[in-house]
Amino acid sequence: MTILTQMRLWRALPRGARSIQLGADTTKLRGSAHHTEPFAVNIHKDSFQAFKCDPPALEAHVTREELLAMYSQMQTIRRMEMAADGLYKSRFIRGFCHLSTGQEAVSVGVEHGILRDDRVITAYRCHPFVLLRGGTLTQVFGELLGRQSGISHGKGGSMHMFTETFRGGHGIVGAHVPIGAGIAFAQKYTGMHNATFTLYGDGASNQGQVAEAFNMAKLWDLPVVFICENNKYGMGTSAERSSANPEYYTRGDTIPGIQVNGMDIIATRQAVQHARKWTVEDKKGPIILEFVTYRYAGHSMSDPGTTYRSHEEVQQMRNMKDPIRGLERYIEGWGLASSEELKGIEKEAKENVNKAIEEAKASPEPPAEDLWIDTYHNGEAAPVRRGREREEFMMYIIGEILGNSRCPCRKGVSRPANFKDTTQLALGA
Repeated sequence: MTILTQMRLWRALPRGARSIQLGADTTKLRGSAHHTEPFAVNIHKDSFQAFKCDPPALEAHVTREELLAMYSQMQTIRRMEMAADGLYKSRFIRGFCHLSTGQEAVSVGVEHGILRDDRVITAYRCHPFVLLRGGTLTQVFGELLGRQSGISHGKGGSMHMFTETFRGGHGIVGAHVPIGAGIAFAQKYTGMHNATFTLYGDGASNQGQVAEAFNMAKLWDLPVVFICENNKYGMGTSAERSSANPEYYTRGDTIPGIQVNGMDIIATRQAVQHARKWTVEDKKGPIILEFVTYRYAGHSMSDPGTTYRSHEEVQQMRNMKDPIRGLERYIEGWGLASSEELKGIEKEAKENVNKAIEEAKASPEPPAEDLWIDTYHNGEAAPVRRGREREEFMMYIIGEILGNSRCPCRKGVSRPANFKDTTQLALGA
């Protein structure tokens, strides 16, 4: 038997006592569905695997309203990402761009399992969370196109988008995970009754700073939920080839973990609610969730996604385990909405995306002077800055130099005695 054959055989075998049930429609109705009241469903028993903790309950309660809201959000995110793909290929979007098509049950499931005042932070596959955490389609597309209507005023691009409760959008693999732990530290220190949900990919799991964040989070029992989005491939390398232990939910050592069927929206929501209760209500410290999911596109727009996996593999996931189609089967099968109603929701999502693209295209590019602003969040900028070189020891006020009323450091700051000389020096006079 060749080494390659042995590797393929090993990859086909489950590493644990049983394998996770990966499917989009494995949850079953318990009793009857209701249009106006919550009703019970049974999540498949193999949707969760637990490490040093109990798994989430298999009985969950859902409502028609919430399922339809999930469907609308997932359709909007799918259409948004598909449109971004087209815009990139048409050269309207430049630079890096990472899409999340196929992984919609993760972002939407997280959002429906947490509270509005909780915090979320993730890596560069961040577009869905901007939309779910207070941003608009126009702001997302404006940012992708580098326009003033963008949520970062066109200066951040695909990987750097933020809202008040969504802390980014970060381009360095794994580097944001300690930031997530730091946000959780601030929540605990100030007595907030909330958690931080820190998402990262399977490719980032082998980064040293992730392990360091785990250690500090457990040492101080911080209210942080670490979420590994295991979409099977870190860039172009499969999880089994890159990781000695690809069961990422067990990577926390003393931190408990749960592996979750990340293609079933009800299972993902249930796991997130369970994790939030663990760390916020029960105050048991951090916990790890590993969502086993799948991305249809390549790692980024420069990756065709076909050199390290077969076209048949991708199509099988699309046809058999698509999270949107799975939710669609729930809604129709349980008599909550007709296929015509769901088509209407899909059509509305497409129209909203198209409208937002036109609004973003109509927005101007940021002017050159905007390079000097938004370095800090409004109200948090230092009133003075040092000069460019050691000899430029005098301090000057950036807003005064530029005459820019948008600069937050200009208001309420007295002018230094040597301001005139400093201005001339800073401008090279």
